[in-house]
Amino acid sequence: MRLAQLPRIFFYRCISTNSVQGAPCLYQPLQCAGKGAIGVESNVSIGVYPSPFFFSTYAYLEARHHSATISIGRGTWLNNNFCAIAEYTSIAIGRNCLVGSNVEILDSDFHGIRVEERRLSRPEWAKPVVIEDNVFIGSNVKIMKGVTIGSGAIIANGSVVTKSVPSGAIAGGNPAKLLKTIDANG
Repeated sequence: MRLAQLPRIFFYRCISTNSVQGAPCLYQPLQCAGKGAIGVESNVSIGVYPSPFFFSTYAYLEARHHSATISIGRGTWLNNNFCAIAEYTSIAIGRNCLVGSNVEILDSDFHGIRVEERRLSRPEWAKPVVIEDNVFIGSNVKIMKGVTIGSGAIIANGSVVTKSVPSGAIAGGNPAKLLKTIDANG
């Protein structure tokens, strides 16, 4: 199936306006955009077969401004239709994370709240996102600006994460709340 994706992978590489530093294993196309730095460590995989959206979507990484960065740690696997946009700050995904399909991570609201500011975006409105090592993020999750997800945490399917989650916690819901902690025995 990976062979069937090669024309799509090539197409999305051609339309990308940025490139990734490192060599992710692409099972699904990846589009990179922006003027900032995008980097991956070794053994990062993008796309999963069989899994929904394998042939119909692509991964999208955008480090929009020169100051923006996206980094993905060794051994992390991103499922289909992943999207991360760092507008002014950073998105850092740790090592050995598992990320479900349709996950979106954003460091900004991309506009103001007041009517007169809705066409503006300011650097001071953006906040970094940190996902520490060994985090498991379910499908259809949105992680918003300023959030840190601690090592070993689990984020339940369909959650909208607006506040930081401690290490070893299970969080879920909209907005995501602490559901329980994981003890040493699982």
